[in-house]
Amino acid sequence: MINTAVIMEKGTQALLEKLGVLDTEYFISTLLKEPFNYTEWAREYFANYDPEQFLKDAIEYDKNNPVP
Repeated sequence: MINTAVIMEKGTQALLEKLGVLDTEYFISTLLKEPFNYTEWAREYFANYDPEQFLKDAIEYDKNNPVP
């Protein structure tokens, strides 16, 4: 299991790669200001996610993001 500092670094790098500096800052500041329950969000998000489509999306993601 990796420690918190490593997870924070990896998360920040992922955000920077996908969003850029300004949008990463905006994203983080929004998380800090707004109450956000990831578990509740995930339940709602995945409640209507078709299992077949989820599998297709997961396979596609795996193809496009190989583990080094």
